[in-house]
Amino acid sequence: MPHPIYSSSEIASRGKALYDSQIRQQIGSSENGKYVAIDVITGSYEVGEDHLNTTKRALAKYPNAALFVVRVGYPATGRIGSKNLKTHGGLSH
Repeated sequence: MPHPIYSSSEIASRGKALYDSQIRQQIGSSENGKYVAIDVITGSYEVGEDHLNTTKRALAKYPNAALFVVRVGYPATGRIGSKNLKTHGGLSH
């Protein structure tokens, strides 16, 4: 569901900026692999083991939040497809 005030690109831009400038230093590498749901309006955030529950906790605290989710230590929050197609019955080159 789209946010009533911010576009998806605005949320992503604000969330990345907040994570890079403030939150990354507070979280540290001890949280590697965990998810961070950032409310780009208030700057508050939740850290958790999985994307869905972390997002639910953030929305319970701030129902009108514009959330950006990042996975600590990873370039993306998730991946599509298999890590190794050869071992999972996929095509090989």
